[in-house]
Amino acid sequence: MAHPDVPGQTFHMMPANRRCGDGMAKGAATRGNVDRIHEQLRRMAADFEIGPATRINEARMASELGVSRTPLREALNRLVAEGFLTFQANHGFFCRALDPQQLLDLYETRAAIECEGARLAIMRASDGEIAELVRFHDETLGEYVGCTDPLRQLTIDEAFHARIMGLSGNQELVRLLDNIHGRIRYVRMIGLKDFYARERAGEVPAGDPRAERQRRADHAAILAAIVARDTGQAIALMREHIEWRLADATRAVGLAYYEIHRRSA
Repeated sequence: MAHPDVPGQTFHMMPANRRCGDGMAKGAATRGNVDRIHEQLRRMAADFEIGPATRINEARMASELGVSRTPLREALNRLVAEGFLTFQANHGFFCRALDPQQLLDLYETRAAIECEGARLAIMRASDGEIAELVRFHDETLGEYVGCTDPLRQLTIDEAFHARIMGLSGNQELVRLLDNIHGRIRYVRMIGLKDFYARERAGEVPAGDPRAERQRRADHAAILAAIVARDTGQAIALMREHIEWRLADATRAVGLAYYEIHRRSA
């Protein structure tokens, strides 16, 4: 195309659809990069690979991850919104604290949304969808009950609860539960590790609350109430199940501090 103000000079214009396509591709690549950084930092924060209440050196973190500061900052801001990090003006980003009160708040929130999730699942899920939940429970029951790998046991436990929440048909509840699972997982895992270590050493006394609980079939009872579409029973069992987990997790906070300091020594 000849430029009207520059005689004899021709300009080649890129087709509009190509310009749009290139822009979309770059945007998708940027989002993918931010998502990758976000997932990596989320895992690090969830597992307290970044120490509790520790300030994040952005330049060092960018260098260690091999990324630029812009997508790193976007990922950090996303983690602040999700509760894995905090931000202080003029000071920067920090890993969340290992705070017993915050743990209590998270468990109270978990109890509230899981009870509502169970209620909605009973109201909305089809018989076939509930049958799929039963199938998952039955297929993983043997491994779950006999499991001594804390991470694997937590993975099965979270999957069971997530599937119930999925049956609620409410994606905001699903998202909230996934967030809470990520923020309480480390403390739960430390509590399980301690229990299994004491059990192997023969140091678990008769009547130990966790030992008694391990022999109970909480998931099966909750599932039976959902199958029967007994809303009141399902909610009561779910609340009791989660509130007991809170007592266990609260005891594990001190152990988690010890583990973090031992690991960083």
